[in-house]
Amino acid sequence: MLKLLLQTIGWALAHTPERLLHGLAAGLGEAVFWLIPRRRRVALSNLDHAFPERPAAWRRRTARASSRRLVETVLLSLATPYLSEPRLRRILRVAPALVDLVTRGHREPRPTVLVTPHMAYWEVQTCMPLVLPAPFPEMGVIYRPLDHAAADDWVKRARERFGMRLLSRREGFAAALKILRNRGIVGVLFDQNAGLHGALTTLFGRVCSTSELPGLMVEKFSADLVVLYPRRLGFWRVELGLEPIAQDQTTAGATIACNRWLEAKLAGDDGLCASWLWAHDRWRNQDIPAQRLRLEAKRNFLAAELPARGLDALPRRTRIFVRLPNWLGDVVMALPLLRALRVSRPDAEITLLAKPQFLPLLQGWNLADRLRPLPPRGLGYFLHFWRLRRAYPDVWLLFTNSLRGDAEAWLSGCRQRFGLVRPGKYRPLLTHAYRVPAGWDERTHHQLELWTGFLRHFGLSAEPDRGPLTPAGAAGAGIGLIAGSENFPAKRWPIEHWRALIAARPADRFVLFGTAQDRPIATAIAAGFGPRVENLAGRTSLPDFGAQLRGCRLLVTNDTGGMHLANALGVPLLALFGPTNPVRTGPVFSAPVTILQPPGGAPTGGASLADLDPSLVLAALARLDPLPPPAT
Repeated sequence: MLKLLLQTIGWALAHTPERLLHGLAAGLGEAVFWLIPRRRRVALSNLDHAFPERPAAWRRRTARASSRRLVETVLLSLATPYLSEPRLRRILRVAPALVDLVTRGHREPRPTVLVTPHMAYWEVQTCMPLVLPAPFPEMGVIYRPLDHAAADDWVKRARERFGMRLLSRREGFAAALKILRNRGIVGVLFDQNAGLHGALTTLFGRVCSTSELPGLMVEKFSADLVVLYPRRLGFWRVELGLEPIAQDQTTAGATIACNRWLEAKLAGDDGLCASWLWAHDRWRNQDIPAQRLRLEAKRNFLAAELPARGLDALPRRTRIFVRLPNWLGDVVMALPLLRALRVSRPDAEITLLAKPQFLPLLQGWNLADRLRPLPPRGLGYFLHFWRLRRAYPDVWLLFTNSLRGDAEAWLSGCRQRFGLVRPGKYRPLLTHAYRVPAGWDERTHHQLELWTGFLRHFGLSAEPDRGPLTPAGAAGAGIGLIAGSENFPAKRWPIEHWRALIAARPADRFVLFGTAQDRPIATAIAAGFGPRVENLAGRTSLPDFGAQLRGCRLLVTNDTGGMHLANALGVPLLALFGPTNPVRTGPVFSAPVTILQPPGGAPTGGASLADLDPSLVLAALARLDPLPPPAT
């Protein structure tokens, strides 16, 4: 049935006036572009990644032209078996370089690997013997057979009509090698996604999987490598051009050289660029969910490619958006994983989405390529994320656990949205989820450990980097105190306890930190101590807060975001935990940390900080920071 359908359509197309066919192809091409959203988005995304500097209108025009030319190609392929030889000669021209190749092949035959890209009318190469000098040299073209046996047999016979030999990918490799051994020509499409069987290379700076087959044949037979490419001259009018590709006749060298040739042609010729098949998944190999956060393949040519391109590191072209948590402490606890992500996926352009107040800190730490503030709540909130569709993110990692965060990612049009799902939680807007293992007790595991499992589920290969982001504060500076806690008053050590601590260390200078809401507490603590207690609560921006923390030789703190910030900055900590659980949310960086809890309480928290006597804190402080000797 499929064979009969193809034959019927092909005959009808061959007997339809070209003017009508031109209009039909244009209409079908526009319909494919506008009515199949996934194909449209893939094409526009690929163009945006390849040509981010070009105007969006140019990329849209190119994607539409590519869609129309694909339809033209399909119509011609179906009609070719029923077109007369005179008509095919009107359709097809050959460049002088191709005639020279055939002529030289008669005089001085050499094994030749002829590679072809997916440009409009690529299948017309099977008609070459019709328009080239006879006798045509021995040539075979490797092709991918159809799954339908009868239809594949008809297509194969139709394409071999003028003497070109088609070699199935499934069983034709032996024949291809024989042709090269006899100093003939073997043709192969080289720019498709080679999946798990290909080698890692780059195309337009973006990691992809490329077939090694042309390179293997070049290396084995010391073959010439030439590229045959169709140039569209008009509707059903095409010229076949040919160019040699300079390379070092190794598998890696030939594979890389083919990609570089294609880049140069598409970047330098708008006509050829519009003819390439932008809607195919050329770069999709590295988006397997279980491997998404690492680079992995059986063969990897990236080490050879970087020096060939004059690069020290991979371009960052894979767009990973990371939705950070809403609390400062959680943001800081995620930082070791962001550093690991940079190592595991060095080609990633990492974009962090976070509350605006966190961005100055994140900017200074150089953990990402781009920072995007969350918009203000209101009618335009979700519209903001809809507009991010034009940024074409490749993957969206969610450290949040809310439906709102999932909706943000969904609205962006990102095809892969990864999140963590706890038992009983429903997150339908994620495309892939890491489910908390059965029996996992979050009270006895750190939050970072759970997040690490989440990212490893999606391929993270590097270990979380727990090294402090900056050196520790200078010796001899004051002791910092954080006495507030905006989101949970029970986490606050009582005011009278803080005052007892300050009174017992009369030789020390103290600095009180906190938010504007913490200022009344800080004012009550500082009252009566004079200039040796400086109250900065509510008086610093977040970057200034970080700078001031770094100037402290030690920080005594409640369980707050500031505690985590100081830990990330390398400041030694004396952290006071009562109702909250230090096993789950304690500091994660490798700077010195001493955790104190009320006597008799569980290690996982639940006690009252009022029961933590100042004498216990003073004793711990003395061990970390001994009192100066009395003056003589």
